[in-house]
Amino acid sequence: MIIFPFIIILSVVFYVYYKVSILRTKDGLTQHYMNAKSRISLGVFLIAMAITQYVAYQTKTALFICLVFFILGIIQAVYGFNAARHYRNEWKRLNE
Repeated sequence: MIIFPFIIILSVVFYVYYKVSILRTKDGLTQHYMNAKSRISLGVFLIAMAITQYVAYQTKTALFICLVFFILGIIQAVYGFNAARHYRNEWKRLNE
């Protein structure tokens, strides 16, 4: 179970990195792309936290709360993945 704390820490680091990189750039397309990548990191964080918390407590209350976080994490990750793919294709199209 050492993998989930490592995933949590790594996803938080990437989330902060992408959010800071949004502030450092002026290009709107790059900002949207970095925001999409930060959403993926946030989704991975929520999924890993939900799994870790359920494994730690294993109660019905923890199950319901962890399911909410798990579903929110999946939504964030899927939306971020689709947005990142879209903005990456747009960047390639504009910078050929």
